[in-house]
Amino acid sequence: MSSIFTTQTPWVKKEEIKREWYIVDAKDKILGRLASKLAYILQGKHRPDYTPHVDQADFIVVINAEKIKLTGKKLDQKVYWRHSGYMGGLKLETARKLLERKPEQLIYLAVKRMLPRNRMRKKLLKKLKIYAGESHPHTAQNPKPLEI
Repeated sequence: MSSIFTTQTPWVKKEEIKREWYIVDAKDKILGRLASKLAYILQGKHRPDYTPHVDQADFIVVINAEKIKLTGKKLDQKVYWRHSGYMGGLKLETARKLLERKPEQLIYLAVKRMLPRNRMRKKLLKKLKIYAGESHPHTAQNPKPLEI
């Protein structure tokens, strides 16, 4: 008899999702704080109908990536590394050099490392568009400004 009065949590299906487009200006924003908010929105946790196993990510366009800020001495002390797989193939690069060479990569790596390490991470990251300057090719989608 108790099953009549219990209600189940409604799960969202892929077909029911309405995706929004947001634009974020990264000028004078702190990298870690910006990345944590972007990861939160990409996972869909800001929605009232959040479902963990469904991709509810909204599209996010980040502009002015070259004007991002890092606190303390992170520009010179934070090191990003990658390895080619061959002996002696370790490549080290400080945050300052990465910001000069490829500023989009700095935000991309910060958001990527804040997302859960599962199969959905690659799908979520495809919905993140990062550009170094003011211009972007997504004006047709009419992105809403998102204040972070």
